[in-house]
Parts: sequence; C-alpha cells; structure tokens
Amino acid sequence: MADDEVFGTTDEGEAVRRISIAGGGLSAKILGWGAVVQDLRLTGHDAPLVLGFERFEDYPTLTPYFGAMVGRHANRIRNGRFTIAGRRCQIDAEHPEKHGLHGGSNGYFKRIWEFAETGADFVTLSLHDPDGSMGFPGAVDVRCTYRLRNPGVLSIELTATSDAPTLCNLAHHSYFNLDDGGGGDILDHRMSVNASAYLPVDDTLIPTGVVRPVDGTPFDFRMARAVRMESEGEQLEYDHNFCLAAARGPLRQAAWVQGATSGVEMEVWSTEPGLQFYIGQHLNPDAAGLDGRRYKKFSGFCLEPQTWPDSPNRPYFPQATLLPGESYRQTTEYRFRQV
Repeated sequence: MADDEVFGTTDEGEAVRRISIAGGGLSAKILGWGAVVQDLRLTGHDAPLVLGFERFEDYPTLTPYFGAMVGRHANRIRNGRFTIAGRRCQIDAEHPEKHGLHGGSNGYFKRIWEFAETGADFVTLSLHDPDGSMGFPGAVDVRCTYRLRNPGVLSIELTATSDAPTLCNLAHHSYFNLDDGGGGDILDHRMSVNASAYLPVDDTLIPTGVVRPVDGTPFDFRMARAVRMESEGEQLEYDHNFCLAAARGPLRQAAWVQGATSGVEMEVWSTEPGLQFYIGQHLNPDAAGLDGRRYKKFSGFCLEPQTWPDSPNRPYFPQATLLPGESYRQTTEYRFRQV
C-alpha cells in the first residue's frame, strides 16, 4: 500500500495529506493540495527530478505552481473573457496583466483534492469544481491518476465531465532539472520538440493569433540543441506554446530533454495538441527547496502538454470546450532513464 501521512494544514484548517508511491525505478510524493507532485526521484540519480518545497506552509504563498495540476483552464485567456454556447463569461483575472491564468487565483492548484484510490505505485485524486467557480460555467468533476511504471515512466491520466457547456484544459506544472535538482540552471540541458510551428506572443504573453513556422527562429528545436539562446548577452525567456497538432489525438512523443552533466534523459509523450515551454525566468522563491536547495532564475523548466492558450478567443485554434455528455480525457507521460 502507499505510504500516507499528514503533510500540513491549510489556513482553513484542512489537513493536507501526502502519499508516497514507488514503481518502475521511480519514487514520488503526491500532495492532496493542488494534486502536487512534491518530489520525484529516479533510482541511480541522487538529486530530485523536480522542484518543490520541504514544508507545506511554503506552498500557498510562494509556489510558482511547483508540481501542481492547473485548471479549470491552464495557461492564459485574454482579459479573462470568452463566450461559450452564447453565454459571455468573465473569469477571475487577478494576474498582474489582468488575463485569466491557470484557472484563476483559486484554481485547481490551490484546492484540496480527495484521494479516491491508492496503491503501491499509483494514486487517483478527484475534485468537484462547482458551477460559477472562478467565473467558469458548469459544475465539473475531475479525476487525476499518477502512476509509476516500467521503464521509469510517470504516467498522468486525466478525465473530466461537466453538467453545462464549459472550458476544460488541464496541465501538469512540474519544474524539471535533470542535473542537480535545481541547485544550478537548466540552460545547458539539450532538448528537441516535435513541432514545426509555435505561437508568438505580445508583451503580456497572450498569443498574437499568428501560427508561425519555427524555421529560422530561436524556437526551432526539431534537432536537439541546448536551451541556451542568448542575444546581446541575455537569455531568451521562453514561455511559449509549441503547436504539436490541430487536435487532441493518440499518444505521441512531443519532446526529449537530456541533462547537461547527469546523463538523465526525459521524453514527454502526450495526447495534447500543444506544449507550453517555460524556463523559469521568474523563479526566486524565498524558501529552501528540496534537500535545502535555493532555487533561482532558470533553476527548472516546464513542458506542459495542453490545449493552445487563449483558444476560446481564437476559433481556429484547437478548442477546450467540454459539453454535457462528453468526457475530457488526457494522457501525458514523462519517461526517464539514465544513460
């Protein structure tokens, strides 16, 4: 059976459970708060693969979504506004740029999820999100299963249903560092992405609406290369969607990453049409991370399979609409190995 303990308590007095699982050469610690992957380790590699905090009290105020499940709509929606089934909606837009981001200030990353099922190598968490929560229409029921299996696979299976037309776009938001767990930066990690186009953004990170080929741009990762890409001595601050497909489809490889010194490799496989790549340029939490590490700018990177950002306002983007009688289904796998 999975190892179950109380990790902390919210300001509202709710107990935050933590369950430890192991399998396939991996071990992980999962929190009920935010469905967070707090820690993830690969046998034979001393450092954690993800960034996280040792204490729960650091999560509610300091976490930049470390290891969380974000929703009801991951990423950005321009001005927090959209229309669905003829209904105009205004969702929570507390982000400094006043856009909807990751479901709002009380998105899924800050909710207490229930542990519906547990085993030695998996946990299934469930969340009921009521109608009108953060401004989203319809009540939604979500399930998230984290499963560790051979060879070195963290599998994430997501499902959701709604009783009214709504949006559903979920994403896992771990920050990875395949070398030293976040003590150093990730700029010399090598990466490839199976995408021939990306979405340019404005100065508030909202897509301009153009779907641009990666040819001849700093966004061309079709051949593996270092993340480092400097102009006049400054690193390009990636926080962009790579266009994998025009719609959700079968499980397929989206990206490959290798640590600069460790030899640890990670493949990302997903059913999703988009992949958000972010290199942690805003990281600088005022608290110690796992094993006492102090995270800083570029200490970790995110590869988040999802629907394209601001899709409700761009009808030619893959859509995040979820209707009554339908089921949202996403599978994403992070596959690790030491070479």
